[in-house]
Amino acid sequence: MSIVKSGSASYKPLGKEGKGSISTETGALSNQPYGFNTRFEDAKGTNPEELIGAAHASCFTMALSFALSGAGYDDGELNTTAKISLDKTDDGYEISQSALSLDAKVEGISEDEFTKIAQEAKDNCPVSQLLDTKITLEYKLNQ
Repeated sequence: MSIVKSGSASYKPLGKEGKGSISTETGALSNQPYGFNTRFEDAKGTNPEELIGAAHASCFTMALSFALSGAGYDDGELNTTAKISLDKTDDGYEISQSALSLDAKVEGISEDEFTKIAQEAKDNCPVSQLLDTKITLEYKLNQ
């Protein structure tokens, strides 16, 4: 059985002058603006890269949380940022990297065990598996 979640987008008129909006099935985002100016300039609104970053950060953080709990560590806190790199190429643009940055506090875990569990979560969370790009992870473990 598949779990299916959806998002939607509209855009008009076409090209740089167009404006779009995105929404999610749950209503967490509803007609949020996006366009050329929110993606390539600093206009207010959202863009695909920050949405991918939020999706990747949340997926990885949840996967790591579940893995740590499964290993017997239930006392802690995880805070992750994913920086998505959009690079100009000869053919247009490509997402070249998702750089995960994690600040973790996990009581009683060794650095070696944490590294192993965090790397497995990075490699195996569904969004990491979806992304066809370089994925890095740096972290600070506070105990």
